[in-house]
Amino acid sequence: MLTLHPAKKQTTVNTPRIGLAIAGGGPVGAIYELGALRAVDEAIRGLRLHDLDIYVGVSAGAFIAASLANDITTADMCRIFTGHNHAEYLFEPEKLLKPAYREYLQRARQVPGVVTDSLIDIVKHPLNASVARLMGSLGQAIPSGIFDNEAINRFLMGVFESSGRSNDFADLKKKLYIVAVDLDTGAAVRFGGDDHRDISISRAVQASAALPGMYPPVKIGDQYYVDGALRRTMHASVALDEGVDLLLGINPLVPYDSSSQLDDNPHIPIKKLIQGGLPLILSQTFRALIQSRMNVAFRKYRETHPETDLMLVEPNRGDEEIFFTNIFSFASRNALCDHAYRLTRMDLLRRADELDETLARHGLSLDRELLQQHSRSLQDSLNAEWSGHSKVGRNLSRILDDLEWELDRLAVG
Repeated sequence: MLTLHPAKKQTTVNTPRIGLAIAGGGPVGAIYELGALRAVDEAIRGLRLHDLDIYVGVSAGAFIAASLANDITTADMCRIFTGHNHAEYLFEPEKLLKPAYREYLQRARQVPGVVTDSLIDIVKHPLNASVARLMGSLGQAIPSGIFDNEAINRFLMGVFESSGRSNDFADLKKKLYIVAVDLDTGAAVRFGGDDHRDISISRAVQASAALPGMYPPVKIGDQYYVDGALRRTMHASVALDEGVDLLLGINPLVPYDSSSQLDDNPHIPIKKLIQGGLPLILSQTFRALIQSRMNVAFRKYRETHPETDLMLVEPNRGDEEIFFTNIFSFASRNALCDHAYRLTRMDLLRRADELDETLARHGLSLDRELLQQHSRSLQDSLNAEWSGHSKVGRNLSRILDDLEWELDRLAVG
C-alpha cells in the first residue's frame, strides 16, 4: 500500500536532499522491508537507496538503515537475509532466540536477598502483608529479557568492520541516526547525533532493537536503552528536521483485516485471531497502535514540513502472507521477500502517474518498462545485479557502479 503526501509548497529542486526512514517490525518486518525497498530501488531512475543523504532507523529498521548507510546495496541485503547462495554473510535468525543465560543467572543471584527482605518486611508489618505485595517484591528477580541480543551486535560488527566499511558513525559519508529510548527517562535518543556519536553503530542498533520483555535493555555508558519504537513508530521527523526535500518511509506493521479473505484460503491457518491466543492478540494490538501513530504523524508532517514530499510504503491490511509468515524458515523468508517485492512493484505501477509528477520535482522518474514486466521476481532482480563471490570482486563491483553513476549524473547535468 503506497501513500503519497505531496508537498503543500511544491518546488523543483536541482540537487535534492533525500532521506529514508525505516520503522521496526521484528524479523518479519525486516524481510518485508527488504523486498519492498528492493522494488523501489530498481524502479526509480536516479535513485540509489545506499547513496542517500540521511538515514533514520528504528528497531529492526535500524539493521537496514545502518547497512544502507554503509554502502551495502538492497540486492546484497536481500541475499544476506534470505540465505542466498552468493550472500556475503550468513544471517541466522535462530541466533536471535538464544536464551539470555547471563541475565537469568544475574537475576537468580538476587532471589535469596529479595526473599529475605520480603520475609523481614512481612514480620515487621504483618497487617500490610499480601500476595500482591510479595509478588511485587519478587518481581525484581524476574529476568528483564527472555533472549540474548548480543548476537545482533556481533553480527553487525563483523559486517561493518570488513570490506572497507565502518562501525563508527564519524566515518560514514552519510548521516545515520539510530533511535533508542533511555529506560530511566523515557526520552528518545538519536545515536549518530552530535551528543551520541562515541559508540559503535552495531551497539546502537542492538539498543534500538531491544524490545522490552523479549530482550534485556542494552547498557551504553551508564545508561540503559530499549526499543526506539516505544516513543514513535518511525521517527521520520529526525530526517525532516535535517531539511530533506523528499522523504521515503517504510512501515511493515499494519493491523490485519481478515474480513475480506476467502474461507478456503490455504494461507490463513485460523479464521478468527482469537483462535491464535495471546501472541496474535498482542501482535494485532501492537500493529493497530503503530499504524494509528503513523497516520497521525504523517498528517502532522504535511503541516510542519510543507515543502517536503512524503512517500510511505506499507503492506496491505488483508495480506495474510505477511501476518502468518514463519520467518525462521529459509523458504518462508524467500517467499515473503519476493511477495513484498512483487506487491510493491504493483503499487508503484498503479500509482505511476502520481509518482512521476512527484519524482520529477527531484530529478527522478519511474522505470515503467521495468515495472510492466509482470512476471519479474526478486530472484530475477538479484540475478540482474552482478555480485562477485569474493570481497575483492564485490569491492570492484561497487567502485565500477559508483563510477558509472557519476558519469551518468555528469552527462545529465
